[in-house]
Amino acid sequence: MFSIQHRKSFWIQFVIGTAILIGCVLLARGAYRSLTEQGIASGFGFLDRATGWDVGFSLIPYTINDPYWRVILVGLLNTMFLGLIGLILATLIGIVIGTMRISNNPVMSFLGTCYVEALRNVPLILQVFFWYAVFIHLPQPRQAITFLGAVVLSARGIFIPGLNVAPTAAAVAGAALMAGIVLGLVFALLPRRSLAAREVLPKLAHAGLIGGIVVAAAALWLGRTPDMPLVQVAELRGLNFRGGIRIAPEFAALLTGMSLYGGAFIGEIVRAGFLSVGKGQVEAAQALGLGPVQVLVRVRLPLALRMALPTLTNQYVWLLKATTLGIAVGFADLFLVISTSIIQSGQTLELLGIMMAGFLIMNNLLAAVMNFINRRIALRGNQLRL
Repeated sequence: MFSIQHRKSFWIQFVIGTAILIGCVLLARGAYRSLTEQGIASGFGFLDRATGWDVGFSLIPYTINDPYWRVILVGLLNTMFLGLIGLILATLIGIVIGTMRISNNPVMSFLGTCYVEALRNVPLILQVFFWYAVFIHLPQPRQAITFLGAVVLSARGIFIPGLNVAPTAAAVAGAALMAGIVLGLVFALLPRRSLAAREVLPKLAHAGLIGGIVVAAAALWLGRTPDMPLVQVAELRGLNFRGGIRIAPEFAALLTGMSLYGGAFIGEIVRAGFLSVGKGQVEAAQALGLGPVQVLVRVRLPLALRMALPTLTNQYVWLLKATTLGIAVGFADLFLVISTSIIQSGQTLELLGIMMAGFLIMNNLLAAVMNFINRRIALRGNQLRL
C-alpha cells in the first residue's frame, strides 16, 4: 500500500499533468480555429506538393519538382553531415589545443592560450561571415591556387579529388564503413566480465571494423565507372573546374567557423581533464620507464577524456545546434529549408513542429550515444584521493 505522502504526491502530479494536457488541447484547438477562419489549410498534405524552388547543396538527388518532404530530408541530411564533420574536426583541434595549453614549453602554451582567447571571445556568426568572405574572395578559376596538383582553391569553391563511382555504390560504401565503425565501438565498449568476453570482444571489434572497410572498398571497386580511373582530380575546363568533389563556399565557411570555434571550447574542456589527472598516476607511469609521449597517450589522455566526456556531450549538442547559422550564408541546412518552406507554403505550425522534432531527435540521439560511451569507459568503484 502507498503511504499518505505518496498518494498526495501522485494526485498533485496527476492534477498538474491533466491541467497541462487540457491547456495544450485548448491551445491547439484555438490555433486550428484561427487558421480555419483565415482560410489557411492545416495538416501535412502539403508534404506531397512540389516545392518549385532549388537548393544550393544536397547529398541526394533533388529537383524543383520534388515534394516538400524530400527537400526537408535534404536539409536534415545536410545538417547531420555538417554536424558530424564539424564535431570530428573540432574534437581533433580541441585535443591539440588542450595539449598545447598544458605543455611545459612556454611557446606552445602561449600559442594555445592565444588561440583560445582569440577564437572563444569572437561570436561564431562573425567568424562564419569572415570565413565566407575569405572563400568567396579567392582567385577566379583561371588564377586558382593549386596544392600538389589535387586540391584547388578558387572563388567557385574548393575542389578535392573524387571517386568515379556510381552514387548507389558510394552510399553502400559509406553505410558499410559507418556500420563497421559502430560495430567496432560497440564491441570495444561492451563490459568484459568474463575471461571469454575479454578474449572474444576485442577480436569482434577488430573484425567489425575490418569487415566494414572491406565491404566499403569492394562496393567502391565494383561501382566504379568503366574505362576511367578510380580517383578523379578537378580539371579546368572553360571558366570553371570539372570533376572531383566541390566544396561550396557556404559549406566551407560554416565548417571552418564551427571547427575552429568549437575547438577553442573543447580545448579548454580537454585542458581541465588533463589537470584532473593525479600527479601520482603520472609519476607512476614515469617510474615504469614510459617516455613523455607514452605518458601522454597511454595515461593522461585516456584519463582526461573520461573526466571531460560529460562536459563534451553538452558542447557537442551546442555545436550541432550551431548548424542553424547556415541561414546567414545561404547553406541549405534544416533551418534554412524549413524557413523557405514556411514562406512558400504558409504551413508555419506544421513545419516548425517538424523542425523541432528533427533537432530533438538528433540532439537526444547524440546525447544517448555519448552517455552510452561515458557509462562504458567510466572507472568502476569509488576512488579516494588524498
